[in-house]
Amino acid sequence: MRYFIIGDIHGCFHTFKNMLEKHWNHNEEILIQLGDLIDRGKKSPQMVEYARELHGNFSEKVFFLRGNHEFEMIEHFTKEPNHNWLRQCGEETLRQYEVANRDCESDVKWMKDLPLFWENDYLFISHAGIAEEASDPFLEDDEYSVIWNRSRLKNIGKLQIIGHTPCRNPSYDENSNSWNIDTAAAYSGYLTGVKIDSLGRVIEFVRGNTDLRDK
Repeated sequence: MRYFIIGDIHGCFHTFKNMLEKHWNHNEEILIQLGDLIDRGKKSPQMVEYARELHGNFSEKVFFLRGNHEFEMIEHFTKEPNHNWLRQCGEETLRQYEVANRDCESDVKWMKDLPLFWENDYLFISHAGIAEEASDPFLEDDEYSVIWNRSRLKNIGKLQIIGHTPCRNPSYDENSNSWNIDTAAAYSGYLTGVKIDSLGRVIEFVRGNTDLRDK
């Protein structure tokens, strides 16, 4: 079985859908998206709806991970108002939900069940990676956690694939054996996917130019 891993989407529903229709072979590839489905782009509610449909239809072959933007939206609805999230992009996301007439709280419940990582003997996939400085990389509100980290990654003996920190092109770090595939789809960049073989080796990168309907 091969793997098709896709970076930060940030509300770019049409861009993501285009990429899957052109490049995903669901008979031969496990699809893994490494978090940040929402915010920034124009189609966050539609993106979450589509993600939930995909996971429901291909539960053994489709995995969505939790990113820091999902974490912040969860915090906003389950604790006190998250003013940082609201100020940065949450107000716009909530407006999109209102226009789409979609239930935020149902999506938040789904987000709470998203895993923080996916791994096998060769791959470790998370939103921001295992940091050298992390005492507990799975403590979600820690700055070095797998949803927030922007520091040097640890070499864990597996290929790490991450997003979270935008880069102009997919970026490889030899010391940690890691690829960053967040190419800023919701800004002036594009969506990146990477195909990996059964032994954790990169086959190819897939570029999806951002659909104008998502900007």
